[in-house]
Amino acid sequence: MRRLASLVLLLLLANPGFAATATGRVFLDENRNGQLDAAEAGLPGVRVSNGVDVTTTDDNGRYQISVGDETIIFITKPRNYAIPVNRHMLPQFFYIHQPNGSPAGMRYAGIEPTGPLPDEIDFPLIERSEDSRFEAILFADTQPQTDRELDYIRDDVVAELIGTDAAFGMTMGDILFDDLSMFPRYNALIAQIGIPWYNVPGNHELNFEAEDDRHSLETFKRFYGPPYYAFEYADALFVVLDNIEYKGNGQADPGDVRGNGGYEASISRDQLEWLENELAHVDEDRLVFVATHAPLGSEYGSYATENRDRLFRLLAGRPNLYSVAGHTHTTDHVYFGEEDGFSGPGTFHHHVLTTVSGAWWSGPIDERGVAVADQRDGTPNGYHILEVDSTDVAAVRFKGAGKPADYQMRIVFDVAHHQLRVDGMRDFKAGQLLDGRMSQDELAAAAIVVNLFDGGPKSKVSYQINNGESRDLTRRLRKDPYMLEQYERHRSEKKTWVEATPSTHMFEADLDDNLAPGTHTVTVRAEDEFGRVHHGHAILEITAGSAGSEQGMRYPD
Repeated sequence: MRRLASLVLLLLLANPGFAATATGRVFLDENRNGQLDAAEAGLPGVRVSNGVDVTTTDDNGRYQISVGDETIIFITKPRNYAIPVNRHMLPQFFYIHQPNGSPAGMRYAGIEPTGPLPDEIDFPLIERSEDSRFEAILFADTQPQTDRELDYIRDDVVAELIGTDAAFGMTMGDILFDDLSMFPRYNALIAQIGIPWYNVPGNHELNFEAEDDRHSLETFKRFYGPPYYAFEYADALFVVLDNIEYKGNGQADPGDVRGNGGYEASISRDQLEWLENELAHVDEDRLVFVATHAPLGSEYGSYATENRDRLFRLLAGRPNLYSVAGHTHTTDHVYFGEEDGFSGPGTFHHHVLTTVSGAWWSGPIDERGVAVADQRDGTPNGYHILEVDSTDVAAVRFKGAGKPADYQMRIVFDVAHHQLRVDGMRDFKAGQLLDGRMSQDELAAAAIVVNLFDGGPKSKVSYQINNGESRDLTRRLRKDPYMLEQYERHRSEKKTWVEATPSTHMFEADLDDNLAPGTHTVTVRAEDEFGRVHHGHAILEITAGSAGSEQGMRYPD
């Protein structure tokens, strides 16, 4: 007991902001009533944190940890145990100690005053076997701006996921679009999927009235608890980080719909210290899966988290890593190596996920009454399904909302002289500029263009016509011509800031100029970043050209 008291004193000296001590037990909730009953046993070795320090429970499940005036005490769910969830399937793994509550003047309610620190803060768990092979649902940027857009989430993604076998789900921030009064309805809708749901804070969950970053997530905390935390599932550790640093009251404008003002992508010192302490308890060969809102980086350097090098140093030496983000409303695969500050082993795969809201729910309305919200890079709005096999990420499958699971690419034919010019588009029906009907004369300027929706630098794409030879397509950074046309034709139905952006997963090749007139089957074979093979088909119709009229001689009349 004397050694424990000395340890607590050392923690207080090391963290002078912590002025009190919390104690309690992590216990096996045999009767599942959420209360520690006399016959229920404590669980040893469970990690407990105050947001910086990490301690573990003793043989009786008891812990002691220092707390300050505003501290969230939380546990790291261990493998083969489950955390209780509330009625909205939100895991209850934390206790908020905020005696005075959130600062006054917040537009959206934050934390009510919690009063004095309780004598005991206990955390219940229940036993549950966790298979080393499992799936999880990954959302990014659901981001409803209006109540009607909550309907889109309900009908476009929630309905089709009911009955999923996934172990849990996660949303990578920008859960809402500044209007934090939508949290209750949003949570109730996502809960219908029927699995525990974890959340990452984004720049559109900020309380703009906060004076600084410290109180910028008061409403997020009210619903979801700590803005950064970890949990285990089977052989994997899932780490949620908050990499949105709010610059302070008056610096962010809720009318800045792109969310570019008032914050920067950065990971706080406290988080990095907490993560270092957390990882000290995690075997090096475990899978560590890191989730942020803003990307750690992008393939062409257009976006990066400012101090990611410090994160890379903490993760170095671990062979099984994967990370995901949202935020950009584009889909991207990045492989960090030594030139990026990651020392290995190997490269660190970072995946910028397709967003549920796509182009912020822009686009024409389909037969269900839902916006056709294709992303700026041509990817249909949707989500991903994580496949884990022990310590390996076997795949992260893209699924277009409301689309068949095998819909993984779009094939179009681009005739260069059309250029999708606005002033000529009126003379063609929608899709006619990119369809597979052209003359032999047009073949000289024609290309096949494939958007492999979740492709990247390791993807391989080829095509063949009829049963002819296979020809490779080359990845090229370009705007998807399909999106250029869609946004022009539906300009009144898209949000004002939405424009097509260069895509990192466009593949193209020139068509054979000598292709004979007739009807031809085009088959595209694509191997994605995980080595999974996808196929797509299109029909190419070649009509006879007019070159033959130039042959022969005649005298003018």
